[in-house]
Amino acid sequence: MRHNAGTFSFHHLPCLTTDRIMGLDHLPTQSLPREKLLARGATSLSDAELLAILLRTGTAGRNVLLMAQEVLDTFGGLAGLLSADAAQLKAIKGLGGSAKRAELLAVMELARRAVAQQLQQRADLSSPELAAQYVQMHLAHKSHECFAVLFLDTQHRLIRMETLFTGTIDQANIYPREIALRALHHQAASVVLAHNHPSGHTEPSQADIALTQTLQQALGLLDIDVLDHLIVAQGQFVSLAQRGLMSTPAR
Repeated sequence: MRHNAGTFSFHHLPCLTTDRIMGLDHLPTQSLPREKLLARGATSLSDAELLAILLRTGTAGRNVLLMAQEVLDTFGGLAGLLSADAAQLKAIKGLGGSAKRAELLAVMELARRAVAQQLQQRADLSSPELAAQYVQMHLAHKSHECFAVLFLDTQHRLIRMETLFTGTIDQANIYPREIALRALHHQAASVVLAHNHPSGHTEPSQADIALTQTLQQALGLLDIDVLDHLIVAQGQFVSLAQRGLMSTPAR
């Protein structure tokens, strides 16, 4: 269009091209996450690159790789992302649409189920690290305290994990009878107790230790062993069994 001095011209506007808004067209083909995965394998990609493949597009002024890294930074990495819920994802710029959130939630649930399947297939759930990894995916990023129980069979294989209580975790609102009923329902031979500390500090309190010993005594009457009590937060955990704070021998 023609224009005179001082006259606004659309030709002077920067061109908002697709790659500037959301894509990665400016990158060499071999650097694009999808092409890199197919050429070199999934292990060659960073966490952000793998997530970028799921997200597919970014937002205006932020390509999908930058967006993927910001999502990971927001949740403190993959472990945090795996424990995020739909509301937390919706708060992230670019994840307001239901399609992306649904895809991410589906992939995260598949990851959790894969870990559960590994635990169920193990001959012996003897590693607090492995159990804590599974618990962290479910509880570490909750904004409120949750108390969960891992129900195990006679060979210490996972039958099921259930979150039984939420809110402030103390002896007043944890009911041994309910835990016992769920253990009997699952025909569990032993259990691992677990709860999160939203504060990020995993040091067990005296209330945590007293609660553990109370539950050991109550479940012991039914010949159900309490093998451990895990306290988890983002990126860290404490095993009361490893600390020698259980009233019965640790596994």
